[in-house]
Amino acid sequence: MIYFDYAATTPLDDRVLNAMLPYFRETFGNPSSVHRYGQKAETAIEEARETVASILHCRADEIIFTSCGSESDNLALRGAALTRRNATGAKRILASRTEHHAVGKTAIQLEREYGFALEWLGVDEYGTVAPNALLKSINAETALASVMYANNEIGTINPIAQLAKIAKANNIIFHTDAVQAAAYLDVNVETLGVDLMSLGGHKFYGPKGVGALYVRKGTELIPHNTGGGQEYGLRAGTQNVPYIVGFAEALRLAAEERGQRIAQVQPLRDQIIGRVLEEIPDSKLTGHPENRLPNHASFVFKDADGNLLLQMLDAAGFACSSGSACKTGNPEPSEVVAELGFERNWALGSLRITLGVDSTPEQIDSFLKTLPVLIDKARKLRN
Repeated sequence: MIYFDYAATTPLDDRVLNAMLPYFRETFGNPSSVHRYGQKAETAIEEARETVASILHCRADEIIFTSCGSESDNLALRGAALTRRNATGAKRILASRTEHHAVGKTAIQLEREYGFALEWLGVDEYGTVAPNALLKSINAETALASVMYANNEIGTINPIAQLAKIAKANNIIFHTDAVQAAAYLDVNVETLGVDLMSLGGHKFYGPKGVGALYVRKGTELIPHNTGGGQEYGLRAGTQNVPYIVGFAEALRLAAEERGQRIAQVQPLRDQIIGRVLEEIPDSKLTGHPENRLPNHASFVFKDADGNLLLQMLDAAGFACSSGSACKTGNPEPSEVVAELGFERNWALGSLRITLGVDSTPEQIDSFLKTLPVLIDKARKLRN
């Protein structure tokens, strides 16, 4: 099998695994314990926090460790929205329909169950949230805006620094889901200007089941896990020491090796995009043609069933993904692809190819020889 689904998850880096291993058996203490075992575990967590803070250019006490990017999104949106409403009465939330469901469904729940008013921000044909779209949606009732840094389905990078500047000028809390972005983009929060930022370890060769939330000093949140005082009282529960250590090491390596990782994947991505659009009739790129993640190629193919295409690619030895909800058997196109304005017979035929450290030119050549044949077959079977 050739793996082209690095946006879904990445394999654990051996160096990250080696950093984690001692904390499963040798240094196994509970970091909340006062004895030496606990002190060593607590030290490991605080050193990991310092590492993450140095990469994000923030204070260590602004980093909250969570179980994943989705939990970070939930804590950010629910925690900030409730706090802001309690303090000021503001109850409007702004987000785009192209957000990850961890943001979108949380925003919908806040509207349905907690009495907030949700407004969807418009996007352009590439899925970008323009600064003007945010500016015209803000009013005195707005509590919070959330716009993702880079889109997981279509690869488009949003102008987060500009959006955050607008939010700050209007005294609005600004959150960004940077889960997909952190592997390849700068996550300096001072440059970005965000109040809240979510990260997930398994997108940059760290372990699954660990994430982080940056919380700018002075941004108040209501905790969604109550209990002990772990993570500055915002996320109660015994910390996952080996995974937190692994998260920090993976993020450190991602920042340190960013240039060489981009140099490896971007030419391969460009080759895929160029040849697919040139060689496969009725194919279109989804997302921005230039302002996109360097490892990310995504398309729609007219009159092709994306779910069927994925199955055929898997049988041919290629692991890719689609924008449609293939695991649920949902025949509807993905909300992200539909939001770009594609007609149904285009939107159902989505395909995402995402590359990583193990991707090679030989794999790309093999894929590009196979894909046109399978798309032609998928179209014939659909018709």
